[in-house]
Amino acid sequence: MNIIKERLFAYCQDYVTERVDYIKKAMEAAQAAANEEGKSSAGDKYETGRAMMQIERDKNAVQLAEAMKLQQVMSQLSPQLEFDKSGLGALIETNQGTFYLSISIGKICLEGKDYFAISPGSPIGIRLSNLKKGDSINFNNKIYEILKVS
Repeated sequence: MNIIKERLFAYCQDYVTERVDYIKKAMEAAQAAANEEGKSSAGDKYETGRAMMQIERDKNAVQLAEAMKLQQVMSQLSPQLEFDKSGLGALIETNQGTFYLSISIGKICLEGKDYFAISPGSPIGIRLSNLKKGDSINFNNKIYEILKVS
């Protein structure tokens, strides 16, 4: 199970890194576009273009802050840790699927099996937290039986 946790951890790390890089590049592109707008335009058109670029930069800044939060969560995880009870970084195998309590990415397919990377703050993440093998929960009218926590 540790190999799977390590691969899920690496997948989540790569996802966050790619997201941060993408947003930073988008911010740089918006800044470059704003600089070009200033060189080639005049008057009201110039002000409108600058305002639109500022909105785009602000939107990217919010997305970057969210991605940085994801990085912070990932820095708290260690795929080598084993768990008796589910918590941040645990792999939770249920009769309804296997969940990696980390960040909300959704379905990840590894070696032909589906895993779900979920946040501990998500509705299902909250319900799956602090459980051990043999526990069960009712979520969305489905019974989730905990088969294994690692």
